[in-house]
Amino acid sequence: MLFNSYIFIFLFLPLTTVVFYLIGGLGRHQVAMAWLVAASLLFYAWWNPAYIGLILISILFNYALGLVLSRRTKEVSLHYKAIMALGIVANLSLLGYYKYANFFVANVNSLLDTHWQLTPVILPLAISFFTFQQIAYLVDAYRGETKEYNFLHYCLFVTFFPQLIAGPIVHHREMLPQFSLSHIYRFAYDRIAVGTTIFLIGLFKKVVLADNVAVYATPVFIAADGGETLGFFEAWSGALAYTTQIYFDFSGYSDMAIGLGYLLGITLPTNFSSPYKAHNIIDFWRRWHMTLSRFLRDYLYFTLGGGRCGNLRRYSNLLFTMLLGGLWHGAGWTFVVWGALHGSYLVINHAWLALKAKVRLDKHKSIWWSRLLARSLTFFAVVIGWVCFRAESFQGALGVVQGMFGLNGVNLPATAFNHFGWSLRLFLEQIGVRFQYNMVIGQSLEQWSWIATLLVIAWLAPNSQQIMARGILPLGISNRNAYLAENRSLIHWSPTTVWAMTMFVIGVVCILQMSEISEFLYYQF
Repeated sequence: MLFNSYIFIFLFLPLTTVVFYLIGGLGRHQVAMAWLVAASLLFYAWWNPAYIGLILISILFNYALGLVLSRRTKEVSLHYKAIMALGIVANLSLLGYYKYANFFVANVNSLLDTHWQLTPVILPLAISFFTFQQIAYLVDAYRGETKEYNFLHYCLFVTFFPQLIAGPIVHHREMLPQFSLSHIYRFAYDRIAVGTTIFLIGLFKKVVLADNVAVYATPVFIAADGGETLGFFEAWSGALAYTTQIYFDFSGYSDMAIGLGYLLGITLPTNFSSPYKAHNIIDFWRRWHMTLSRFLRDYLYFTLGGGRCGNLRRYSNLLFTMLLGGLWHGAGWTFVVWGALHGSYLVINHAWLALKAKVRLDKHKSIWWSRLLARSLTFFAVVIGWVCFRAESFQGALGVVQGMFGLNGVNLPATAFNHFGWSLRLFLEQIGVRFQYNMVIGQSLEQWSWIATLLVIAWLAPNSQQIMARGILPLGISNRNAYLAENRSLIHWSPTTVWAMTMFVIGVVCILQMSEISEFLYYQF
């Protein structure tokens, strides 16, 4: 079931919310919790009922191991370490089989010229997310950091439908304590208003912004994967269209997840914070898929030693962490290359910061043009990475990148020929510009208008946290005044008639745009 579907918006969501508050208002908190678990399992089973058993087995297995690990004492730590290792291996084996078995067999056959056959394995929805979430729980249970052992609460921690499919990857200490708060079971108009507003903002990003620019990205990458040669503008139009598509697609999902959680009294962690405003790659990963970055840092990078063993080890750990992060996103070598690219970016970024500190360049106040240059360079590096992320093959990725660097020449649509003066046409042809009748893409003013508009929004507009700063306080923030001061914006939500009417109009526009349902990009991970 998709957030951007009629059955979810008009049936599942209102029914789930109303019943939850009716039961909770009677003081039957455990029953209300059980209702949310049942609704979440139905939400998951809607995609493929066959895999409902898989997630239930995963929950039972990890909950049982978590109970055992939570009783650990120092005297028997070796025994409990083996139990924790068993849990991690079991979870990764499950993920490995469903996500990477076909990939592994295909590569072995290609390398050894063998003909192994494997029944095609259908990837269970959300397996990457609920696996990582439960691995973190097991590690924390071993460390003695878990304090919540209610089975019903644990089930909701894993299956809570707003974040089940594509994150955020929640931490047990963020979610489980909230389930014991009595006020979340009481209906509150302000909570409904805030949650609905955030949900509609996210829905608008998905169905109006992301989906409308997606039509300009797909033909370019299909052509590149098919071996067609792309010119400069064609390649850039596809790369930038996908860059904006994935931005608003994932930003939209993140908003919708937080809005849905808040509708039901649960505050989910922030997972997206204007990453295209980042001034370096380190900053980008503090803003993009923030909970995945946190998981990779806390449970992989730090486990490998982090930066405690010198720069060489630090950089090796960074590169290895991002390689695995790339592979987590998908079973394909293009994802590995994307992870390697970002790992290399991070190594270069950290080395540059270390050099700046050594020669004391970091003591100088940055000026506007240096900040603009840093942000532009970061954005360019991210766009190149997205080409590898989106392409189905190395050939396709290389074809797009070659076009972006002008190695295939510069093409303009033949329709533009008559709009140029004779001298300008002659000059353009002399410097290698070709006028082409059958361009794959890049010839429409409409598509470039979409791309330009979305980039301006991503770069200059306030994000959802800034707009909703007066309505919702993120997890971990205790000083509301300081938070409001930090998130100043020309656009601030408030519980007024104007805002209510604005969101009503946005909702209507979104509903009218939902005639063709499209999945979120992160659903495939």
